[in-house]
Amino acid sequence: MTTTSAPPAELLRARTAVVIAFGANGLSFASFISRTPAIRDTLGLSIAQMGLLLLCLSVGAVAGLPLSGPIVHRLGAGKGVLLGALSVGLGLALLATGLFTATVLPAGIGLAFAGLGSGVWDVAMNVEGADVERRLGRSLMPRLHAAFSLGTVAGAALGAASAALGVAVGVQVAVIAVVGPVVAFVVTRRFLPVVEVGADEKGAGSGVLGAWREPRTLVVGLMVLGFAFTEGSANDWIALALVDGHGASETVGAIAFGLFVTAMTIGRLFGGSALERFGRVPVLRATAVIAVAGLALVLFGGSTPVALAGALLWGIGASLGFPVGMSAAADDPVRAAARVSVVSSIGYTAFLAGPPLIGLISDHNGILSGLLVVLGALVLGLLAAGASRERTAG
Repeated sequence: MTTTSAPPAELLRARTAVVIAFGANGLSFASFISRTPAIRDTLGLSIAQMGLLLLCLSVGAVAGLPLSGPIVHRLGAGKGVLLGALSVGLGLALLATGLFTATVLPAGIGLAFAGLGSGVWDVAMNVEGADVERRLGRSLMPRLHAAFSLGTVAGAALGAASAALGVAVGVQVAVIAVVGPVVAFVVTRRFLPVVEVGADEKGAGSGVLGAWREPRTLVVGLMVLGFAFTEGSANDWIALALVDGHGASETVGAIAFGLFVTAMTIGRLFGGSALERFGRVPVLRATAVIAVAGLALVLFGGSTPVALAGALLWGIGASLGFPVGMSAAADDPVRAAARVSVVSSIGYTAFLAGPPLIGLISDHNGILSGLLVVLGALVLGLLAAGASRERTAG
């Protein structure tokens, strides 16, 4: 896939548009994830059953990721984002239906559609962001993921406020089901224009199968998997960790999630400068150590205030793994879509395995014990971080 050269004004419009696309994606996700206790209670689920319900979201995302490379290759990043957002909107509408009727089946199907759309949306916006980053000639990807985190902060704030005001979680989800696709429709009109793929390029395909045979791409994927598991575990379970593990209220659980994603945002806003100064590998290893410290405070701190402080460190430590992995996968613009698709597919395995694994362990030993498996993910991230080292195209 090739794109036309863009004049500065068009490039700046595309930068703004992709920032908003990242933010809208984060808002759509966090607005309902921050209220997992309410979803669990509305549907009458145990903690293990809640893990299986969240698995529907992960299965949908993992199913969507292999499709995302060919979609972006054929249709362009803009249409990829729009198709993904429409699927997310449909999924959230079905989830809201399940919540209104206290029925698990439509909720599960809805989460699968939301995950499917999120996977396509995720790869497409990362490919567009990498293209804009290259054309600007300076670091942009961490800040784009900071925009995603700002969206999650807004979603967490919406969740906390809705919980405090007693707004039904189904109403909240139904509103976001409409907002996401509308925003995507508007902003993708400002993405960089795409030149039609020639017959020779169509015959060559998207290159995804070839990317699956590249050792560096696979190891970068494993690095992203480790950090994604670290991030996703907090996204899925930190609210319940405060509620069930520390006896906090649902509102405090939502606040803990908000602190986590706020710290993620701060790490991504300032992480670009650290990456430019020290390089990808040292920064990733340092953030993994910070994540371990935060996890320890949440699990062993013994009080709600200490756990909230741990949520902050956990968020900073988890902040850069995914965006750095996307930048590393997109170092070669010609193969960016295929490699980003592969790295994302491997990384999203964390979201596939994490919810049921932590849920099943927690069902027998408690949520705090279940979260101990995050330590293994951090070790994986540390060991694989070297593959993210900057390289030239080829």
